[in-house]
Amino acid sequence: MFLSITKGQCQTNKKPNFIIILADDLGYGDVGFTGSTQIKTPHIDALAKSGVVFTDGYVSGPVCAPSRAGLITGRNQVNFGYDNNLTDALPQFNPEYSGLPVTEKTIADRLSNLGYVNGIIGKWHLGEKEQFHPTNRGFDEFWGYLGGGHNYFPSDTSNKKYNRPIISNYKEPQPITYITDDKGDECVDFIKRHKDEPFFLYASFNAPHAPMQALEEDLKLYAGIKNEKRRTYAAMIHRLDVNIGRMIKELKAQEIYDDTVIVFLSDNGGPDTNNGSINAPYNGRKGILLEGGIRVPFVISYPEKLKSGIYNKAITSLDLAPTFVALAGGKITKKDRFDGVNIFPFITNKIEGNPHETLMWRFTISAGIRKGNWKLVRLPDRMPLLFNLEEDPSEQNNVAKEHWDLVQTMLKELGNWDVSTPHVLFLEGAKWRRNQLDLYDKKYQLTQPKK
Repeated sequence: MFLSITKGQCQTNKKPNFIIILADDLGYGDVGFTGSTQIKTPHIDALAKSGVVFTDGYVSGPVCAPSRAGLITGRNQVNFGYDNNLTDALPQFNPEYSGLPVTEKTIADRLSNLGYVNGIIGKWHLGEKEQFHPTNRGFDEFWGYLGGGHNYFPSDTSNKKYNRPIISNYKEPQPITYITDDKGDECVDFIKRHKDEPFFLYASFNAPHAPMQALEEDLKLYAGIKNEKRRTYAAMIHRLDVNIGRMIKELKAQEIYDDTVIVFLSDNGGPDTNNGSINAPYNGRKGILLEGGIRVPFVISYPEKLKSGIYNKAITSLDLAPTFVALAGGKITKKDRFDGVNIFPFITNKIEGNPHETLMWRFTISAGIRKGNWKLVRLPDRMPLLFNLEEDPSEQNNVAKEHWDLVQTMLKELGNWDVSTPHVLFLEGAKWRRNQLDLYDKKYQLTQPKK
């Protein structure tokens, strides 16, 4: 760890801009700065080189909607009943509650009170009823779709659930060309229009989430990859990288790059064979609480106040909301009930120690806890799994039998939290419980493929 505050911190009182660039279902090992041997991501890598790379960066859930609910609020979504992925409400649940509870404040709500203009481009996936709409949750501008995915080409409607209309409250949406490029257009335009005021841009891409659809010119770049799905996946990440580069180029052109906080991460781990992703060197995948499901590529860049470096203590996407509020000049109190913390003093060495002594997760049939370098996963059909992440980051050796006292202590802490949380607001269909449990018994690729 070799981070420090730069001179710019003492030279300006201007509020920083904030951009969250969120990839969707990106495998941990599928960008250059995390070791990819196949997929080239020069713009993402340049962002990582200029910023702080978090080796132990986590999200709060292993699937889209719960993870996004935690990120956008700074609170563990389980603490407000958002344990499951968002889907059509089962008959025993009230569909009026199928979304981010209106009692929860978003990052946009909080920054709006501090004088920011807020925009979201892309995927929402936090509820489709009017009360959950982004423009009712602190965002001034919305261009995107309310569901969990979208077709990339206008002509490809083979996946009907992703054939959704684009909604915009500030313009007539243009016809879709290739949706990753269209989102890039809107992000660049947002930066241009709001360059003279503090802004928060939530750049919520759906790449490389299914359906697997790529531009022909991008597929040609990866013609050497024999597996068709993997080749398409790589091409989709390439196009995501291109549009991230466009955003950064525009920030520099408008001379606001240095005082913009840019965060890049994925909403969860890659779903393995579903989209051709690889989470190497981590075990597991989207949908489960092994590292491959919840540890993600994670970067924060803020040239004016952060030097580049590597931070190797555990942080979480829940930390973004309180960090942004603090950097924007807001005050954080117990009434905010944040589960995340302001990590800026930690990564600038103003505060020593770990931002989090304990992290906890719960998702449908499984729950997990990380305490220091120890991580425990609780499942319904077997004894707990215990791993020492310092010695065994790929979670290959369950050492629960050798550390039974530690298992009991961690189970008790996890269980006390578990029974203190509210009832879930909605449930996924029952079929997913079997599916998720079976995923713990699969074998996962732990090394990079040969070039």
